[in-house]
Amino acid sequence: MGNRVIKIFDTTLRDGEQTPGVSLNVNEKLEIAKQLEKLKVDVIEAGFAIASPGDFEAIKVISENIKDAVIVSLARAVEKDIDRAYEALKNAQAPRIHTFIATSDIHMKYKLKMTEEEVLERAVAMVKYAKKYVSDVEFSCEDATRSRIEFLIKVFDAVIKAGATVINIPDTVGYTTPEEMKRIIRALKENIPDIDKVQISVHCHNDLGLAVANSLAAVEEGVHQVECTINGLGERAGNAALEEIVMALKTRKDFYGVDVLIDTTQIYRTSKLVSSLTGVFVQPNKAIVGANAFAHESGIHQHGVLSERSTYEIIDPVSIGLPKNRMVLGKHSGRHAFEERLKELGYTDLTREEIDAAFEKFKVLADKKKVVLDKDIEALLEQKSLNIPETYELIRFQIISGNGLISTASVRIKSGDEEFEEAATGDGPVDAIFKAIDRITGLQIELDDYSIKAVTQGKDALGEVTVRIKKDGKAFLGRGLSTDILEASAKAYVNAINKMLYKISEE
Repeated sequence: MGNRVIKIFDTTLRDGEQTPGVSLNVNEKLEIAKQLEKLKVDVIEAGFAIASPGDFEAIKVISENIKDAVIVSLARAVEKDIDRAYEALKNAQAPRIHTFIATSDIHMKYKLKMTEEEVLERAVAMVKYAKKYVSDVEFSCEDATRSRIEFLIKVFDAVIKAGATVINIPDTVGYTTPEEMKRIIRALKENIPDIDKVQISVHCHNDLGLAVANSLAAVEEGVHQVECTINGLGERAGNAALEEIVMALKTRKDFYGVDVLIDTTQIYRTSKLVSSLTGVFVQPNKAIVGANAFAHESGIHQHGVLSERSTYEIIDPVSIGLPKNRMVLGKHSGRHAFEERLKELGYTDLTREEIDAAFEKFKVLADKKKVVLDKDIEALLEQKSLNIPETYELIRFQIISGNGLISTASVRIKSGDEEFEEAATGDGPVDAIFKAIDRITGLQIELDDYSIKAVTQGKDALGEVTVRIKKDGKAFLGRGLSTDILEASAKAYVNAINKMLYKISEE
């Protein structure tokens, strides 16, 4: 008999999108869902259908396009939430409604203002209600790890009898410890007669930095499913990081004795895509996917790794999809060499149009840079259009700036068949550019965040600018790429405005 298989439930598109400042549109969510399908996650929580028309549409589109994973919508234990969830999920090959209600004393008293009996009754009624729509129903006791164990047992026992197929134990505020998590699971297994009929799941938050440790402790105790996000995204301190859980289970299979069906060679690309679309950068020392995860600066470490990789590397970088050989390309490199490099970097599913567009960008970049590195190519590919209507397009700009001058920018932008030009002064060249763009669009926009990142090293490095703008309390992200940081800034600002207008049209 083979090892127990742990199901990976990815909630990047639901809980991960609750990261402050993150706001993905439908096309971006579908792009991430397609990559999660390549990663071979078992379950994709695509959103919270009742939350907004945009969330509803994203779940609907993902349900219609993703066939190799269970698709989930979250729903409070309320009929209208469950109705909306089913409406969004009904075209999915394997739909699941995930309903929840809080069970801790503090939540019941101050948030729900409900008694234990009322909570129990609602939980059972809503699981039965969801079962009328789908056979696969997951039930979560929100704030389970701060709930009294006797009540937790009572609720889970009742919802299993009502037809729940998955019961989930969320550590909603990241409060528990690995040993406590084990005790909760043990108590449920020992006191619920029908628990063998369902899958047990855990959902851990990282407020004390224990999300992955608590999830792995749950695996030791026999759970069937772990809920997590790419790069550990999520509100507050985030969720358990998918890549850390998966690689811990893979690398220490001797200890955990379980399998996961994840294609680990897709981890690096998935991490890069999510970081790119959300604008949440991965810290350099982040486990598995951080820029320094496989960097060895110490001379002793370098010598050891060159002699035998396993001296200081417990994971082969190739196993998570990092390129094996770092080939450099230049302006004399042809299409064939470029296409071969794309394949080696894992971009095997691009259309001819996407390859042609990437090659054109590569040739333009190669004229500006002596050598084009893998990270440059990855950045170009990440910049591909996600079919978002370009209400505005940057045509050109001109800057007059200096330490003894007032910065002045002249910007020309195209909208439809018309071109508009405006000039503005500002506190530095970037501010002047943004103010000129504001004059053209006539929009009242708040700049919430602005960051610059060099894609590679050197004076001719590609610069990646990320801007976050706010309008009416909602945040929108834009990205721009160029060897000229002012051009990258202008592109990023225009991109953010286009995304804002597209998102507003979705709602």
